Amino acid sequence: MSEFVSLGGVMRRQAERPRIGCRIRPRRVPAVLDWTPRAGVYFRLGEGDFLIGSSTKERPMGAKRPARREFLKGSAALAGGLTLGAVAPAMGQTSASGAPASGAPASGAAASPAMIKGSKEMIAYGDRSRFVTSVRIAHGGRPSPDEFGLVFHVAAPLQDSVGVITPSSLFYVGTTRGSFIPDIDPRDHRLMIHGMVDRPLTFTMEDLKRFPSVTRLHFIECAGNRSTPRAKTVQESHGMTSCAEWTGVLLSTLLKECGVKGGASWFVAEGAEEVKGASSMPLAKAMDDCLVCYGMNGEPLRPQQGFPLRLVIPGFEGIFSTKYLRRIKLVDRYYMNYNDYGHLRPDEKETALGYQVGPKSVITFPSGGQQLPGKGFYEISGLAWSGGGTIRKVEISTDGGRHWNTAEIKGAPQRMAHTRFGYHWNWDGKETELLSRCTDELGQVQPSRAQLAKFWNKPLDPSFYPPGLDNTIQPWRV
Repeated sequence: MSEFVSLGGVMRRQAERPRIGCRIRPRRVPAVLDWTPRAGVYFRLGEGDFLIGSSTKERPMGAKRPARREFLKGSAALAGGLTLGAVAPAMGQTSASGAPASGAPASGAAASPAMIKGSKEMIAYGDRSRFVTSVRIAHGGRPSPDEFGLVFHVAAPLQDSVGVITPSSLFYVGTTRGSFIPDIDPRDHRLMIHGMVDRPLTFTMEDLKRFPSVTRLHFIECAGNRSTPRAKTVQESHGMTSCAEWTGVLLSTLLKECGVKGGASWFVAEGAEEVKGASSMPLAKAMDDCLVCYGMNGEPLRPQQGFPLRLVIPGFEGIFSTKYLRRIKLVDRYYMNYNDYGHLRPDEKETALGYQVGPKSVITFPSGGQQLPGKGFYEISGLAWSGGGTIRKVEISTDGGRHWNTAEIKGAPQRMAHTRFGYHWNWDGKETELLSRCTDELGQVQPSRAQLAKFWNKPLDPSFYPPGLDNTIQPWRV
């Protein structure tokens, strides 16, 4: 019996190893087996296997091996390349003649960077570069924290975002009319599920982590995330939304464990904040895709995001994703809770808009407060999302909405998650207006303010605010 082992990237047959204490008999090795390791990296491209190794050129496997002279040439070229990237001596060091010391960067070459001294804190929990200055800002004109330490809304720096995941440290913060951040010991925290269930149960954090876990990418957006005349940047106009990778257990799994009684049609979720932020939600949503989360972006929830436990209601207004989750009650009717007062509207159509987020997009570059150095090529970049599912298309207008062109969707879009888009634009240097609009999997198209004003039979003026969460097109003047 024998096995294959890897020697320098080449799979070779290895003779069976004797057991300890056995006599070793001389064994003739078949001549067809090549035991000479060759340095190289093999990979498959199209229909052929290629080797990058003894020569600076790649060649198909099975092709004639390069001559020794060619190998030496390739080795010399490789060595020369390594010399160019050699570590330079200490800054300011010169030879006796006053010329740069051997290995020092030539004139015009990049200088050796300054070095950061390691610290226990850096090793224990990494720092970002001091040259990265993205920060959250208070939102809505109120300081956060205020002089008493109360935390209010805080907006994420979308203008500096890359990809679709918002770092936990920059995730927007929404609070219930200003509050202190609960300091909860997870060993003492409990989640109670009661009401119209067969078996009212109380779960510890350890209990919850014993259930099958799921990890999903979803955005959360505050209902107050809207552009106003005083909003000058994308952080001020759209910074109350963020997207994260959430880990936890499906709420439907917990409800099945408790047993749902017939007639139950709503559930009420309550957090542990000083102002108990309870909300009423349809039971059908709970049995679909709601998450009881204890993890965010590969780590436990942060205190400002509901540590140790929160709800994530995909696609719904952020106020429904209850933080510091401690109680869920199943009921047979809509309950009037503290967080539900804003959804009381005389028109049922307006009330319906208070739950699911419509298709929405915004250009993050170039956007308000940013400057372009001059005419030429740029990639317009931004984010799109919808509570109705996956983003199917994003369009860009570079002439104030007269013409629209399809943008590129970066990567595979996820349901009810931020989707990154880009559009190649050759700016002629003239003043213009940039807009984006998106379409989701339901065929819903992001509307303009004029379209919504006409729909609601309201005058289109600066005082017009669309009912529900504002998902209108955001223009940026360049």
